[in-house]
Amino acid sequence: KIACTIVLRGATQQILDEAERSLHDALCVLAQTVKETRTVFGGGCSEMLMAKAVSDLANRTPGKEAVAMESFAKALRMLPIIIADNAGYDSAELVSQLRAAHQDNKSTFGLDMSQGAVGDMAALGITESFQVKRQVLLSAAEAAEMILRVDNIIKAAPRKRVPDHHPC
Repeated sequence: KIACTIVLRGATQQILDEAERSLHDALCVLAQTVKETRTVFGGGCSEMLMAKAVSDLANRTPGKEAVAMESFAKALRMLPIIIADNAGYDSAELVSQLRAAHQDNKSTFGLDMSQGAVGDMAALGITESFQVKRQVLLSAAEAAEMILRVDNIIKAAPRKRVPDHHPC
């Protein structure tokens, strides 16, 4: 066994708390990756692949279900947009290039934020934990399902308006 100490420094308690939370998250991802060694390509590649598969299925599905499926595909395509925006790049340009690459069956392409361009995640070695990606998708789907299951909205009766000033 190996023990190690990590010293965190920061200007404020809030910064220290955020650094500790980030470190904890990274260690949890590492622990999950050691338990389940499968990985997926990063940089929004796996989300684009899933979105393409869902859109293709939606195109072959009749009825209202196709609308829900297409909305799910659109939500999956948001992750590369968020990645590019967070890196300070033009997400509209990069994601349109990424989508075009996936339409050309370049299924290992994602966003290379070191270069600010679309790149081959396999060649670049950019991967993510399969288990973490799976859990993120399950949590998002559960949250969406809970929202959709709300079938009654309880609304309070409007209150009578009280005048701004009272004559005395």
